[in-house]
Amino acid sequence: MGGDHGVDSVIPGAALCVKANPDLRFLLFGERAKIANALKGHDALIAASEIIHTDTYIKSDEKPSTALRSSKGTSMRLAIEAVQDGRAQAVVSAGNTGALMALSKMVLKTVPGIHRPAIASLWPTVSGSTVMLDLGANVLVDAENLAQFAVLGAVFAKAHNPAISVPTVGLLNVGSEETKGPDHVRGAAEILSNVDFPGHYYGFVEGNDITKGTVDVIVCDGYAGNIALKTAEGVGQFFGDGLKASLKANLLSMIGAVFASGSLKAFKNRVDPRLYNGGVFLGLNGLCVKSHGGCDALAFSSAVKLAAELARHGYVETVTTDINNLISQESFLS
Repeated sequence: MGGDHGVDSVIPGAALCVKANPDLRFLLFGERAKIANALKGHDALIAASEIIHTDTYIKSDEKPSTALRSSKGTSMRLAIEAVQDGRAQAVVSAGNTGALMALSKMVLKTVPGIHRPAIASLWPTVSGSTVMLDLGANVLVDAENLAQFAVLGAVFAKAHNPAISVPTVGLLNVGSEETKGPDHVRGAAEILSNVDFPGHYYGFVEGNDITKGTVDVIVCDGYAGNIALKTAEGVGQFFGDGLKASLKANLLSMIGAVFASGSLKAFKNRVDPRLYNGGVFLGLNGLCVKSHGGCDALAFSSAVKLAAELARHGYVETVTTDINNLISQESFLS
């Protein structure tokens, strides 16, 4: 029921997923009449779905604190509780981000040993995609938090791309030299250089490494990660608008655009942000994926696909094992 378009993007998005993955099953939480009406014509999804009716849902402009107090019986709360009690393996929502994070932490709790959950997402690169976290959940972190994020990200990378047996992990910094960066980043580098974790520590990476695909996982605090995310979104919008304006500038440009249309379309499809939609709340004792509020059907389907990938590969169970391994090591404790 959340997001800018509600059932008009969620239902068609789920239908796209069922078409590509017939084994998926859905619990759809919200107003039965609206959901049933949106399901018309999506026969495969109807067969794969169960509607759980509720009259109430959390609005996009509600403060997380207010949403927490009045969350009982809402579609978001019920969906998260379905993961908690094992009726669902993941929850996907396009609704209120702050409320979703607060409710997920309250209901699902964190994996034992995890200090703080993090928001992770896939970023397009010249060679495929990379996992980046944290994208805004934690503005202030310490070295141990970043080391734990490295575990969360490495397991994510392997679940998303099983071809990656040992993901390379880099720490986002202002330079590649060992002496550069704030204390918590250099401290995390010291930890990751001396512990056994489900990845290979590459070293420091810089902002221009994000889209190069230098590493499989980029770890940073939520302050730097969110700025990088919003900057990338702004640059993408700037580039897209500028390119459109240039191609329509005069007759010669428009003729050139016709001849280049195939290549331009291929490039657009390669970097289409809808294909990378889905921020995963990592470190919780259950899978929760936040879809962009303004998502269309394709974008929402990408978030569902990501949730299904992580569930199929037992993400939470693997993280539990790997975190216990990390915090038990003397080189981490010291």
